[in-house]
Amino acid sequence: GATRDATFGPVIMFGLGGIFVEVLKDVSFRVAPLTEEDAESMIREIKSYRILEGYRGMPPRDIDAIKQIILKTADIMLKLDKVQDIDLNPVMLYEKGKGAIVVDARVILRTSTSPEHH
Repeated sequence: GATRDATFGPVIMFGLGGIFVEVLKDVSFRVAPLTEEDAESMIREIKSYRILEGYRGMPPRDIDAIKQIILKTADIMLKLDKVQDIDLNPVMLYEKGKGAIVVDARVILRTSTSPEHH
């Protein structure tokens, strides 16, 4: 997901969701713009990264697909000043090489009373 912070501008967030975010606070953050290396670091630095690599007989997930979603989310925040927040939940991340699907996306636009940035 992403939010437009009054101080930092577009801030991109990544986590596995559910209890990983709500209870364990297992989330990574970066300020846009992002490089591919930034997106990869965001994915690798969460504590639950091992699940994405394949854990207890589960196949590895398509990390390249989630990396592209992170990068595209950052691009949207940079290109569209009217976007305040983006929430992508859930994102179905398939086996390595099989992609990912954003099942639900919520985009909140800034109102005229929202702080301006630049």
